[in-house]
Amino acid sequence: MYRVKQLFGGHLLLRDYNEQVSDAMAMICALNKMTLAGMLETVRIS
Repeated sequence: MYRVKQLFGGHLLLRDYNEQVSDAMAMICALNKMTLAGMLETVRIS
């Protein structure tokens, strides 16, 4: 949760609960994509 707050701001801008949930899910999806992009790919040698 710390990384989400640091990268995307510490609060949700929308008032409606369902829209807040959608906004939070979009932030988590973006964070997962950034994390996946930063992971090293391991290759087995031999």
